[in-house]
Amino acid sequence: MILQQADTVAADTLSLAAQDESMSILGLLAEGGILMIPLFLLSLLAVYVIAERWRSLNNSRMEIDGFLRTIEGMLKDGDRQRALTYCDGIDKPLARILKAGIRRLGRPIRDIEDAIRNAGKKEIFHLEKRMNWLATIAGVAPLIGFTGTVTGMIEAFMDIQSLQGNVNPSVLAGGIWEALITTATGLIVGIIAYGFYNFLLGKINRMIHELENASADFVDLLQTPSAKKAKQREEVA
Repeated sequence: MILQQADTVAADTLSLAAQDESMSILGLLAEGGILMIPLFLLSLLAVYVIAERWRSLNNSRMEIDGFLRTIEGMLKDGDRQRALTYCDGIDKPLARILKAGIRRLGRPIRDIEDAIRNAGKKEIFHLEKRMNWLATIAGVAPLIGFTGTVTGMIEAFMDIQSLQGNVNPSVLAGGIWEALITTATGLIVGIIAYGFYNFLLGKINRMIHELENASADFVDLLQTPSAKKAKQREEVA
């Protein structure tokens, strides 16, 4: 019985401690003043962009060599429509790029290259979508934090002036809290946004490089005569 009561008291104590810690964090953030609202909104937007871009980039990856071999086999068999249908079934940037080239088969190679290049520009635009948001957050969040520093210090000096210099640290606490909290929050949001911006940009650049190499391999494939055509030329000769 005594042990059960002790366990209950311990659990209640831990619960109260957790509540006090949560309330203290919320109260601490509230000391940052009204500028904490835009910083909070920017942090939510940063999380959304990071999660959305990360998911989109991961979904855009594919096994390139196997895909090119499959397309090569279909085109060497002269089955252009099957190659188009195969690309339609794969919702990936490379499939959409090569589909644009396959549609131009039979035209001069320059027309095919132009179609692939234009499709590639569209895919790159989609890969880089919303990255400017993340870059903006990385630059704006610290500036908002520094603005809080300025407004907090202004508030502190106004308190000093209103009390004609007869102040103690507790009177200045409000302005100092605002200055420190907004600065720290702005820097944290900005650092996280900037770090993920560079990380995601690196993934995008690697993917663009892979798409360019795969597109070049596809063009080389189209310029390589098939075994069937080579055999026909030998027979004619």
